[in-house]
This record gives sequence, structure tokens and C-alpha cells, in this order.
Amino acid sequence: MARFELKLPKMGESVAEATITSWLKEVGDTVELDEAVVEIATDKVDSEVPSEVEGTLIEILFQKDDVVAVGDVIAVIETEGEDNGQVNTESPKEVAEEKTAEIAAVEQTIDKAVEIKTTPISKNSESGKFYSPLVRNIAQKENVSMEDLENISGSGKDGRVTKEDILSFIENRNNAPKTSEKASVQATIKAAKPVAKAAPVSVNGEDEVIEMSRMGKLIAKHMVDSVQTSAHVQSFIEIDVTNIVKWRSKVKDAFFKREGEKLTFTPILMQAVASTIKKYPLINIALNGDTIIKKKNINLGMAAALPDGNLIVPVIKNADQLNLVGMTKSVNDLAVRARNNQLKPDEIQGGTYTVTNVGSFGSVMGTPIINQPQVAILALGAIRKVPAVIETPEGDFIGIRQKMFVSHSYDHRVVNGALGGMFIKTLKEILEAWDVNQDF
Repeated sequence: MARFELKLPKMGESVAEATITSWLKEVGDTVELDEAVVEIATDKVDSEVPSEVEGTLIEILFQKDDVVAVGDVIAVIETEGEDNGQVNTESPKEVAEEKTAEIAAVEQTIDKAVEIKTTPISKNSESGKFYSPLVRNIAQKENVSMEDLENISGSGKDGRVTKEDILSFIENRNNAPKTSEKASVQATIKAAKPVAKAAPVSVNGEDEVIEMSRMGKLIAKHMVDSVQTSAHVQSFIEIDVTNIVKWRSKVKDAFFKREGEKLTFTPILMQAVASTIKKYPLINIALNGDTIIKKKNINLGMAAALPDGNLIVPVIKNADQLNLVGMTKSVNDLAVRARNNQLKPDEIQGGTYTVTNVGSFGSVMGTPIINQPQVAILALGAIRKVPAVIETPEGDFIGIRQKMFVSHSYDHRVVNGALGGMFIKTLKEILEAWDVNQDF
């Protein structure tokens, strides 16, 4: 009999670890080829890990809620045939001890390579906090003492200080007023501490206490981080989409018959947005500190509702290169798989601009929060029949038109009102010039 190591697969460029949320198989169960064995969750998406072989699950190395690094062995499956090599059957404790030894070796290398005249940073503080080699290295290079590290509130697992935590501490320290050394230290320590929590909410016997879901907590954090990062401003414009409504009603049946896809308003609007971005490439940027990164590709994020009420943003890559048929297929495919929790991690990464359809919930308009590190997001309102003044050579008259509001939120640090306003003005011109006689 052979033994196969099931490892946590690579799930995208920026995904380094995942949390075990549920084992779908137990020790002793038979596992088929490509059958899901375990459910995992990252800060991007939930997914399943399938088996690459047929056999029997004989060992589980991580339990529910454990955080696992990409490439780690999470289970062992026994298969028929000869053993092709040694399998790591160590207990999680032994694995942890080996990792500790590896970390110690890395630390020794770092200590030899870096010569910093500062107080040595140990991997464990007196209070029991653990500091990774990366955090220690940054601390030594930036002259962050053990006392400073102790006062940094860690956002990692078990309160561990992450790379982002220490870099935020250093940035706040560098931006603090240059007063006395004592005052400077006090200011940076204060800046590193979390914002005071709101007063506790009183709960009586009739109130229901509901724990936020893992994704709900992540979304909440991303929203707060975005508001604290970007200077949000909004521009609004009303667009007459009567021609688009008429055209869609005329061609949707033939479109479905030929392409096997339902033609909704979303791909039409997304295609117009991609065309507008090509005219205003400085809306398709990201901000990294004081550096602007102008994105080459136009990757449109499309906010989609999940069955639990949360939102996820799958990304249509190179959206400007798709015709209406291609855009429709991409929109429909991503929407269906988002609802069924079947998106791959790579499909929700790399977005450069986001569109959200608040009109699907009946909202006339909205003020969406920017999806970091992007600098703008567009909200599409509901399409409504409204009375409007129609200008003709014979004079003006009142008629019924199909209209919608578009809300454009953008980061005022890098996008001024002229660019933010002209962007949606051009989008309006593209949509209102829609040819009702065109083919698809």
C-alpha cells in the first residue's frame, strides 16, 4: 500500500494560508479521485480541497479552525500500489517543533546578515508574545525596541503582531511631531493602540445575540479600513437608458436562442464602463504610499450577492477586450458560481475598478465604499419610468423615459472632482447614444 500526502494547494498570488472550516471526510472513509475532502476559508474566498488520488483517509493532521500554510500536509491517504516515498506522519506537535527549529535557523541567518545597533529582539517576550523572523527583522532595522513591540496591538492569530501592524506603528511614529524623545515614544505607543471600543450594548432576556460570520467580520474590517484610508467623495448623474431598454427587449429572445445566455442589463453597462475607463486611464490606478500605479489591464470587479446576504466581488479580467457576447458569458458565469460558492481565489483578485448594482435591491442610488487598493467604485441605481422633458425640433414636450442614477465614489487624494465627474459624464454619453438598430 502507498501513502499519499494531501497538501494545502496554492490558491492565488497573495494567499499564503487558510483556515480549516470543516472536514468532509473522517479517518477510515473511502476517498474518490477529485472528491472534496476538506473545506477551507481564506480572507478572499471559501473553497474545497479535492483529493488527487483514490484511497482511504488514514490520518488528519489539522483540526477545524486551525490555520494552515500553503504547502503544508493536512492529511494522509492510503492508496493501492507501492509506496513512492516517505510520508510525514508526525503529530501536529512534532510538526510544530520542527517548524520552531526551522524558524530558529532562519533567525540565526537573519542575525548574522543584519547588524543593527539596537536592543536585541527575541522571538518571545516576557509576556509570552511570539514575534516572527520578519517582524523581528523589521524591528531591528527600524530601531523598534522590545518595549515598543509589547505595546503594539497585534491583528494576527492569538494577537500576534503582523508585518502590517509593525509597519503601521513605524509610519505613525515617523509622522509624529518631533518633540522630546520621551514624548515621541509615548505618542507612537498611543498611536499603535487600538481605537477605544464603543460602550458595551445592554442585552436583556428577549434580545437575540448573533455571532458575525467569518466573512462578515472580514467585510466589516475591509469597509472600516477603506474609509480610514481613502478620502471618499461622490458624484451623481442621471442617465436616460430608454434606447437600451427597447433594444434589449427586442433582441433578448434571439440572443438567448443563439448564445444560450440570458441578456441582462449588467453586461451592457459593464461593457460601457470598460469603454469609459479606456478614455480615462487615470481612474484605473492604485495608490501605494506616495506612488501611483497605473494599471495596464482593465479588470472589472462585479459585486455579487451571496445567499447569506454578504457580497463578494468576482473579477472580469481584461474586460475592455470582450464584446457583448463575451461580457454576457463572463457576467452570468461568475454570478452563478458566486451564488454557489464555487469561485476560485484567483477569480476575486486583481480587480482595478469595481461596479456594484444597488438597483437590484430597488435602491435609486447609493454611495458605495471603495474596494481597496482601487481608487473608485460605481453604483448603478434602479431603472425607472419617469416623466421627462424631451427636446425636439418642433419644441419640447413631456414623455415617459427609462432613467437611472449612477453614483461614482472616488478617492479624492488622487482623483479630483473634474476627473470623477467627467468619467460618469462620458459614461452617460456612451449609454444614451445606444443604437437601437444595432445587432449583437
